[in-house]
Amino acid sequence: MRAISRSMLPLAAMVGLLSWTAAARGQTPKASAVSEGTRNGQWPSYTGDVRGSRYSPLDQINAANFNDLEVAWRFKTDSLGTRPEYKLEGTPLVVNRVLYTTAGTRRAVIALDPGTGELLWVHGEHEGARAANAPRQLSGRGLAYWTDGTEERILYVTPGYRLLALDARTGVPIPTFGQSGAVDLKRDNDQDIDLVTGEIGLQSAPVVAEDVVLVGAAFREGFTPKTHKNNKGYVRAFDVRTGKRLWIFHTIPKPGEFGYDTWLSGSAEENGNTGVWTQMTVDEDLGLAYLAVESPTNDFYGGHRPGNNLFGETLVCVDLHTGERKWHFQLVHHPLWDHDISSAPILADISVGGRAIKAVAQPSKQGYLYVFDRVTGKPVWPIEERPVEKGTVPGEWYSPTQPIPTRPPAYNRNGVLPEYLIDFTPALKAEALELTKKFKFGPIYTPPVVSKADGPIALLTLATASGGTNWPGASYDPETHVVYASACDACLTRLGLVPPPSKDVSDMDYVHGFAGQPFRMSRGPGENAGADAVAPPPERPGGGGGSAFVFNVQGLPIIKPPYGTISAISLDKGTILWQTPHGETPDVVRNHELLKGLPIPRTGQSDSVGTLVTKTLVIAGDPQFTSTAERPRGAMLRAYDKASGKEVGAVYMPAPQSGSPMTYLFGGKQYVVVAVSGGPYSGEYLAFALPAESAKAGAAAGSR
Repeated sequence: MRAISRSMLPLAAMVGLLSWTAAARGQTPKASAVSEGTRNGQWPSYTGDVRGSRYSPLDQINAANFNDLEVAWRFKTDSLGTRPEYKLEGTPLVVNRVLYTTAGTRRAVIALDPGTGELLWVHGEHEGARAANAPRQLSGRGLAYWTDGTEERILYVTPGYRLLALDARTGVPIPTFGQSGAVDLKRDNDQDIDLVTGEIGLQSAPVVAEDVVLVGAAFREGFTPKTHKNNKGYVRAFDVRTGKRLWIFHTIPKPGEFGYDTWLSGSAEENGNTGVWTQMTVDEDLGLAYLAVESPTNDFYGGHRPGNNLFGETLVCVDLHTGERKWHFQLVHHPLWDHDISSAPILADISVGGRAIKAVAQPSKQGYLYVFDRVTGKPVWPIEERPVEKGTVPGEWYSPTQPIPTRPPAYNRNGVLPEYLIDFTPALKAEALELTKKFKFGPIYTPPVVSKADGPIALLTLATASGGTNWPGASYDPETHVVYASACDACLTRLGLVPPPSKDVSDMDYVHGFAGQPFRMSRGPGENAGADAVAPPPERPGGGGGSAFVFNVQGLPIIKPPYGTISAISLDKGTILWQTPHGETPDVVRNHELLKGLPIPRTGQSDSVGTLVTKTLVIAGDPQFTSTAERPRGAMLRAYDKASGKEVGAVYMPAPQSGSPMTYLFGGKQYVVVAVSGGPYSGEYLAFALPAESAKAGAAAGSR
C-alpha cells in the first residue's frame, strides 16, 4: 500500500554545510515572547510555533522594498497525484535548511531546497479505495516536524486517516513507529469504524509538542449528512517515537464522563462529528493543550440531540500528557449555525490594567475574539449570557441564552439586518429589499426556520457557515500583543430547513433546503455552495442546496461593502486598533455600468485568508481573481504597516492565495512562501524574495 520514498539528494550532506544551535535545529520551541524557531529565521511548525502566532521577527522585507519582491522560485504540484489540484491550502515548514510541505491530490510530502525550490525527495501513499472514500482528500494543510537534537522526523496524516512518521533527511518511513511507520487512526479510537468506508479523516497538520503528537478528526463537508449517527471526532495523543496511543479525549462524553448530562435523552450515544478539524495549540511550559471543537451532527438542526451538547463548539484545555480536561468554555450552546471553532487558538502573554495574564484568544466565524486566562479558563473580560430568540422548528431544542463577549467588539458583521444590504444607490437598495422580502432577518443567533414557499423561505445570516475568520485563522505579534484577523464580512448563507425527500437521503428530521425547489444534496461552503460568495458573476445563481433563487442585485453582491477585512485587535486593551478592507474591489463591482461615476471606496474581497506578521508588516494575499489595465487576471500579495493598517506594497500573483503565507531566512535572504490556486489555476507554491541589492539594503536597515 505504501509507495517508495525517493531521495534525490542526501539531506545529511546539505545539513552538514552549516552548524546549528539546538534551537536553530528546529526543536519544538518553549514559550517565550518570540519562539526560538522563528527568531532564528526558521518556521518549524504550521503556525511558526505551537502557540498559534504566525509571527516572525524578520525585517529584511519591509515597507520600503516590498514592491521590489520577485518570484525567487516556484513549485507546481500537478504531477503529485492522479490529476492537478485546484485547492492547494498548505503552509510549508523550514527547518535545518530544508523546506517541507504537502502537495498534490495524493497528499505527497515533499522536501525542497529553500533557496531554489529544487525537489530533494518525495513520499506518497497509495491508499486505494480507502483514500477514494475519504471525507477530506487532496493535499491537506500541512505537516509537523520533531527532533530530539539528533533524530529528525516529519509527521502527517494521509487522506485515508493514517498518521505517518518519515525520516526528515530521506523521506523514508520510520520502521519503529506504529506498524512500519504508520498508525492506523481508524483503529484504537474507542468506536468501531470501517477501515475502508468509515467516514473520518483530517486535512489539518498534526501538532507535535515535546514528545507528544496530537491528532484531531474531520468529516465530510456538507449540510445534508446521511445520518446524525455519524462517527465521533475524538482527539488523541501519540508517542512521537513509537506511535503508541497515550490518551484519548471524548469530545462527545461517554456515560459517567463530565458533560454527558448535557446530551438529554441519551443523545450522546446516537450523534456524531464534534471533532477538532483545525489546528490545536500547546503551552509547553504549562503542559496544556487547547482544542477547538466543531459542531455535532448536523450543522443546522439539533432535534436529535436536545441539550447544550458539550463539547460541541467548545474551547477545551487539557493536560498535554494525560488528556485530562482542565477547563472548557462553550462558545455556542446547542449549536445550530455551523459555528465550528475553525482556527487555531492563539496563546498570548498580555497585560490588562497592569496585570500580567497568560491568555488564550480564540478567533471565530462569529467575528468575536474570545479571550480567556489560559490557566484558569476565566474570561479576561466578561462574557455575558444574553437572551436569544426561540425558534419554531418542530422537534428542536433551544438554548434560551448565548454567550456574548463584552470586549473586544465583533470585528465583522454577524446576523443580517436590513441596513447590511447593498446601498450604492436608492434603486439598488429598493431592489434588494424586494428580493429579500420573503426571507427572515435577525441578529446573531436568530434561529433557523422551516422553509415555506410563501415565507419565510430561509433565514439570512452572515458569519455562520463561511463568514468571519475561518480555517486560515489569525496571527499574533507577541511583542506588541496585537492579533491580526482577516474576516469575510459578506459571506451570506440562506438557512432554510426541509424534511429530506427520503430516509435514503438522510435519517434526520430536517436538512438544509428550500420549499418549492428541487432537492439536491447540499454541499458545504468549502465547495462553493450553501453560502453565497460575494461578487459572483452576473449569471451565477446563489447556490445553496439546489436553490434557483438568484441572490444578487443587477449582478452585484446583495450585501454592501466591505466584503472582506483585516482587523488589528489589542489584547491588552480589548479594542480594535484599525480595520482595513483587504483586496481590490472585485471586477464585477468596479466595472459595473450602474456604478459608473460613483465614488466607491475599496471594498475588499470576500473570504478569510491567512495572515503573516513580521517585525513591521502584516502580509496577506487576495482571495479572488481580479484584473486591471496594468496587469493580467490574477491576485496580489499585499503588505500593510502593522501599526497603522496602511497598505505599503503589493506584488502580483497568477492566482489567489489559497494557503497561508510563511517566511524564513536562507543564505542571508528572507523569503515569503505562499500557496496559490483556484479557478482554472492549479496548485503552486510561490517563493518571493528581494533582488540581491535590495536584500543587502534591507538587511542593513534591519540591523540598525
